[in-house]
Amino acid sequence: MARKPTKAEKPQDRGLPTKEQILEFLAGYQGKAGKREIARAFGVTGGAKIALKRRLAEMAAEGTLAGSKKSLRETGTLPPSCVLEITGRDADGDLVGKPVEWNADEGERPLVRIKTPRKAQREDLDSLGPGDRVLAEITRLDDARDDANDDATLDDEAGGDGDTPPIRFEAKPLKRLARDSRRLLGIYRAHEKGGGTIEPINRKELKSWSILKGDDGGAADGDLVRFDLARTGRFTTPRARVLESLGNPNDERKISLIAIHTYGIPDDFPASALAETERLAPPTMAHRTDLRDIPLVTIDPADARDHDDAVYAEPDHDPKNRGGHVVIVAIADVAHYVRPSSKLDREAQVRGNSVYFPDRVVPMLPEKISNDLCSLREGEERPCLAVRMTFDATGHKKGHRFERAMMRSAAKLSYQEAQAAIDGKPSDRTKPLLKTVLEPLWAAYKALCSARDKRGPLDLDLPERKIVLNDKGHVAKVVIPERLDAHRLIEEMMIQANVAAAETLELKKTPLVYRVHDRPSKEKLKALRDFLDTVDMKLPLEGQLKSSAFNAILARAKSLPVPELVNEIVLRSQAQAVYDPENIGHFGLNLARYAHFTSPIRRYADLIVHRALIRALKLGDGGLTDDELPRLADVARQISDAERRAMAAERETTDRLIAAYLADRIGAEFDARIGGVTRAGLFVRLKDTGADGFIPMSSLGADYFNHIEEAHALVGSRTGVTYRLGDDVRVRLLEAVPSAGALRFEMLSEGTRGELKPIKGFRGRRVPRNRRPGRR
Repeated sequence: MARKPTKAEKPQDRGLPTKEQILEFLAGYQGKAGKREIARAFGVTGGAKIALKRRLAEMAAEGTLAGSKKSLRETGTLPPSCVLEITGRDADGDLVGKPVEWNADEGERPLVRIKTPRKAQREDLDSLGPGDRVLAEITRLDDARDDANDDATLDDEAGGDGDTPPIRFEAKPLKRLARDSRRLLGIYRAHEKGGGTIEPINRKELKSWSILKGDDGGAADGDLVRFDLARTGRFTTPRARVLESLGNPNDERKISLIAIHTYGIPDDFPASALAETERLAPPTMAHRTDLRDIPLVTIDPADARDHDDAVYAEPDHDPKNRGGHVVIVAIADVAHYVRPSSKLDREAQVRGNSVYFPDRVVPMLPEKISNDLCSLREGEERPCLAVRMTFDATGHKKGHRFERAMMRSAAKLSYQEAQAAIDGKPSDRTKPLLKTVLEPLWAAYKALCSARDKRGPLDLDLPERKIVLNDKGHVAKVVIPERLDAHRLIEEMMIQANVAAAETLELKKTPLVYRVHDRPSKEKLKALRDFLDTVDMKLPLEGQLKSSAFNAILARAKSLPVPELVNEIVLRSQAQAVYDPENIGHFGLNLARYAHFTSPIRRYADLIVHRALIRALKLGDGGLTDDELPRLADVARQISDAERRAMAAERETTDRLIAAYLADRIGAEFDARIGGVTRAGLFVRLKDTGADGFIPMSSLGADYFNHIEEAHALVGSRTGVTYRLGDDVRVRLLEAVPSAGALRFEMLSEGTRGELKPIKGFRGRRVPRNRRPGRR
């Protein structure tokens, strides 16, 4: 590639490539190219290398070159390989992403179209979605391919804002990187001379990050921001760049957005997926049974917006099954609308499930499907997948049959409305349904209860708090809804339908995703046994352990002063239920096989089971495909992760909303119960709101406190004062931080004495009295 020097060149520059030639070389070079590679390509040797170095420095100063001396590239372009974060999809449904590392001086981060890998090549890359990060091989699209951008209008999720630049790069994913469970969020503090600092939301984080002038992303002082860490040297101050401002972190109307952004929960649907909802074919009666004359009813929370299950029961008229019952559970036929490998299916799989916040729902499926086409509305025809189950007088199932059907809901009832009718207070709506619909349902439920009690599933009393918002989106009150028989009826009938689905698919030898719940681990059982020893209770040997053994413990605990304590410890000993194509049974429900079938609007696992039933029973289109079968294990892991993500996001949002609710009550006193014991202090839960907070050890007095782990207690070595899990206490609120969902309390109760002895040889922690909060 040597060239002849021009007359205008300086003597020392003769033999050097021009700036244009250098850029052309870098654009076509495969791999990293630095000064050495450029010199070799253009035959630059000896002292001319110094001149080449000078020319490269000039190009960097002019802004036409970027990168390091061993990896140079044209400014505004990408290296041959880099890490991309998938940000969304374009109008055609193709994935697009942006480089994770980027110098803001080079302009906006470029958009990259990501080629979907062939399933046969890399199954682990087949389920990529927004929020995932990949190491990718980058190809620059030449001018001849710019027409590929003509129809690439990007959705907001993909980073488009109406002035989206053309896509100039294409990427081939090489490796899927571990996905961050949390995105980086913090509070921006502006400096007078420009730039600022980001303070962490998570108060366990001690570090902060500096923001250079121009990297604030337009954020105002005090804004909640999403940020990215900039590459820094080993000994330099950590630096960050604001990606997005989310507004006032203490605005209760935006609190759920903190969790949505923190966990990267997709909350918008691409235009391509929404467009599919406008082209969905209406259902026909092909392969369907007509259930439109059966008075199926939906029974849901009063504020439910979607209704995906309906129930009906009647006495079994078969003389061979005297006193028996026939129960029909009908579930919305989501599989008719959401077909495998469609854009709607791809979005549903990425989400895994709907996420429910007090002020909003982030749905798994667009509203057109979840609240309309698949919502079993009163008086409207809807396609469904139904199971007809026959039970004997004692509640044991004698048989069942699945069918694809068309139904028409006879009534939309709330739990409270249905329960009131059974309790002798029917409304004008429920009175006509009492004899023909509701009483047969309750009769069947009583039989199912008898069988349930004999089966002995784990019977934990777990009241759930519910936040009630006013019309301005602020917390009005926190309540613990009453647990009614109407709730238990629907729950038990759904469990029976789920079992029937798993049994049918096993019988047909059709792969499925089970809902499995493993036995408690040996470590957790040891911790539970150590605790039960302190209250004179025993747990059977591991080989003989069933859920009924835990129920016996819980029943005995009701005679103790603090039965909630035992209930809490038993709960903590349990494993977490997950999805898996390999069946190990469901320990908590004491069932040999179990699958989720009853909520395909809000859980992807249920949609898989619907498709499997359609395939196994030859019920028409929309069944599980051959391409899906080998991916079931990966999908099961993905939706299990999505479920945990949703649970964490919902829990943190509740904590933040309650912290905001209590923020103007600093100094107020509350009745509480100790919900956690650590060497650092106590976690407490307020009785009126269910709010969780922390009491530092410094609130407990001038004593050495021993943490007796097996007894879940702190014991003063000098005074014998004891604070134990489950104790009722009185506390004072010292601090509330809504953006972090954090509450800090001071202990007012003196604790009990003489019940526990500290462990010999264990050194406690002494806290001087003058360091107690509120006494400074």
